[in-house]
Amino acid sequence: MNEIIIELEEISPKEFFGSQNANIELLKKYFPKLKIVARGNKIKAFGDEELLEEFDRRIAMLLKHFGKYNKLDENVIERVLTSQSSEDYKTSQQSGEVIVHGVGGRLIKAQTVNQRKLVELMRKNDMVFAIGPAGTGKTYTGVALAVQALKNKEVKRIILTRPAVEAGENLGFLPGDLKEKLDPYMQPLYDALRDMIAPEKLANYIEKGTIQIAPLAFMRGRTLDNAFVILDEGQNTTHAQMKMFLTRMGKNAKFLLTGDPGQIDLPRRTISGLKEALLILKNVDGVGIVFLDDKDVIRHKLVKKIIAAYKSIENRE
Repeated sequence: MNEIIIELEEISPKEFFGSQNANIELLKKYFPKLKIVARGNKIKAFGDEELLEEFDRRIAMLLKHFGKYNKLDENVIERVLTSQSSEDYKTSQQSGEVIVHGVGGRLIKAQTVNQRKLVELMRKNDMVFAIGPAGTGKTYTGVALAVQALKNKEVKRIILTRPAVEAGENLGFLPGDLKEKLDPYMQPLYDALRDMIAPEKLANYIEKGTIQIAPLAFMRGRTLDNAFVILDEGQNTTHAQMKMFLTRMGKNAKFLLTGDPGQIDLPRRTISGLKEALLILKNVDGVGIVFLDDKDVIRHKLVKKIIAAYKSIENRE
């Protein structure tokens, strides 16, 4: 039986192996035909020569990542072990930096490879599409970038919008004025902002119009300049709504459009404006597209399993 020994140098074995060797246990799942033993500062693996070569290559990738970010978790390991090459998960050092210092000194930064790709694309392009399922941090990362741009005086205002599709005909039956009726549909955007801006300051920004949160219908007829604009839940836009939104772009504007094509709430036989826009704009210079997936989920670990379970059913349909 063939054997390789990998010695960890200038790296804490405890941190690399994970709590109760959790990272090593994950490696064993991906290499079930190898016998893997971690002791002291060494990892030993026994088995087929070809598999050992692949294992050695993947460990080298993990060590390089750990050396750069001083962090290794389940998401990173899965991403590295399933990547075709380091180019698939590698991002610039800058994209992993803190985006904003949130409330209570909270450090808000891109936590996964694709979130860092979103940060990079947003720096290079004026319009970016971030596509992926719930919990992948596309909206949260986008809001952080918008707050950063406002704090750095790169823009004068932040505009956050969503199509209020879910409200439908029932909107009139909800209590309160229009703002109170619509606020529940905008709640995820408020939640993200509350993590990043102190309550008094946020209230002041909203009162002055520096931060605007409104349904998509309110964008009609406006020119959005000197603004960081986020269209959330873009999969629920129609052709006309998406075209209207995209043509609102003014001078010195950044547009981020997020959505999950697997969660469309539009009436049957209505084409999603997001799906259409992705096809039409995929080769347009200045437009960036990043696809996030279940490996980017940073909610409870069960969310990732739920997404995978539903995906297996949907793929059979």
